[in-house]
Amino acid sequence: MFTGIIEAVGTIKAININGQGARLVIATNDLDMSDVKLGDSIATNGICLTVVDFDQHSYSADVSNETLQRTGFANYSVGMQVNLEKAMLASTRFGGHMVSGHVDGISEILSITHNGNSIEYWFSMPSDLAHYIAEKGSITIDGTSLTVNALEDNKFRLTIVPHTVKETIFAHYQLGTKVNIEVDLIARYLERLLMKDNMAEGQAPKSNVTESLLKKSGFA
Repeated sequence: MFTGIIEAVGTIKAININGQGARLVIATNDLDMSDVKLGDSIATNGICLTVVDFDQHSYSADVSNETLQRTGFANYSVGMQVNLEKAMLASTRFGGHMVSGHVDGISEILSITHNGNSIEYWFSMPSDLAHYIAEKGSITIDGTSLTVNALEDNKFRLTIVPHTVKETIFAHYQLGTKVNIEVDLIARYLERLLMKDNMAEGQAPKSNVTESLLKKSGFA
């Protein structure tokens, strides 16, 4: 699990394509690698990757064909910068929201407008994910935990403050840039609780959790 609070901006040093996917080598730059071990998870542009090799300044990770197909990694190149976050600890200050590192889809930047000292971005909203995205709800963009400020038709707006621009790869975004998005994990669980049909084999036990109960309790 992650929090969506970016710890450093890394750089892709190598991409080695193989029959099973690809192996990436990421220069970690300012990321503290002193407590990293083989098998640890590092969110790389919001994608949970397992460390298979590392030193003080870089790590290697394998990316499956499935991940290449479902994320923006298929279009990445050597020299690109990526957001980095190590997996959260039990003692970690929870500054963002619950992030699994499992990308749900790809969104595209539709407009960029300066508003005071902040920047407003409109992103495309994939139709199959639209029902998970709510105004003032949480969303993850390339691993960064953010708040949705507005919804309109098939798009959503984010307002990015200077600190976020400085500490992430937002400074490199342009019109048309494609980003990895992960919707709010709680929204997914709520949907599962409210589903009437069980997708697994057999009949699911009837749940006492209803939409009215969730609203009454402040969860919906």
